[in-house]
Amino acid sequence: MPLSVDMPLEKLEEYNGSSVKPKDFHEYWKEALEELEKIPVNLKIEKNSFETPYCECYDLYFEGINKAVIHVKYLKPKGIQKGEKIPAILDFHGYGGCSKDWTYKLPYVACKIAVFSMDCRGQLGESTDDFLAENGFRNCNLTRGIFNPKELYYKKVFLDGVRLSKIVMDFDFVDETKVGAMGYSQGGGLALAVSSLVPKIKSVFAVYPFLSDYYRCWNMDTGAAYEDIKEFFRKKDPQHKREDEIFNNLGYVDIQNMAHLIKGSVVMTTGLMDKVCPPSTQFATYNKIKSKKKHLIFHDYGHEDMLVGLQDENILWALELLK
Repeated sequence: MPLSVDMPLEKLEEYNGSSVKPKDFHEYWKEALEELEKIPVNLKIEKNSFETPYCECYDLYFEGINKAVIHVKYLKPKGIQKGEKIPAILDFHGYGGCSKDWTYKLPYVACKIAVFSMDCRGQLGESTDDFLAENGFRNCNLTRGIFNPKELYYKKVFLDGVRLSKIVMDFDFVDETKVGAMGYSQGGGLALAVSSLVPKIKSVFAVYPFLSDYYRCWNMDTGAAYEDIKEFFRKKDPQHKREDEIFNNLGYVDIQNMAHLIKGSVVMTTGLMDKVCPPSTQFATYNKIKSKKKHLIFHDYGHEDMLVGLQDENILWALELLK
């Protein structure tokens, strides 16, 4: 059995990424956050018919960049006393998918933690995209807007997460000092990105995060998660005349370039047999996190759902928000 499909663990622990960081990276995100503040929130909340003896469920909608309508599954514990404040979790889903059934989030609500699970714009949930296309983009998201960095798809998704965090922190029953962010794959990448842009987020639980170290992924010729980059070159720039520009622009939405901005604590999970989001790309991000952090290493696992013991680790992380 190899020690990793990528580098040996001792090399992974030293690896700091291959992708470039744009020279105006911080100015880019400062301008993006200012742009977001100028857009109306247009918040709407509707009661959903699904509920349990200890949980109320709502559909929450808000406006994102370019008039996209973002949908969030909002689960609120019952029995919150007047004036009481409780923790909340921002939950992000995997690439091309949608927020899972209400039932998946109930263990957190049972701990008296509110959950807000966002559908990424234009993927398979209820959120529309900026051109109001509903329910459908599994591929090409990485390279959408690649020659106009202000229009990068993931810039908009990161800002959707930022807006959600501010909506949640403004609820009168939410303790704004006890808001966490979590997700698997794309969701893990989003949890880290949003936390880098919202320093008030207390903690992050990121499982095999996507959206990191794009140049390394391209060089390794990884699977479906990063296939967009390879296909873009094949169809749009087969002689790689604009290679430097493409990877520079991807650097604006590369979470390894954002990791140093995270202030909250981080728990990250990596499977050393991950062929979808290679371990080195995940370590490139982890190794740049300056806040309190913990790395859960699953030596014999790849990019798969049932990592034995991981769900318990996820709940233990959530329980820390109660302290």
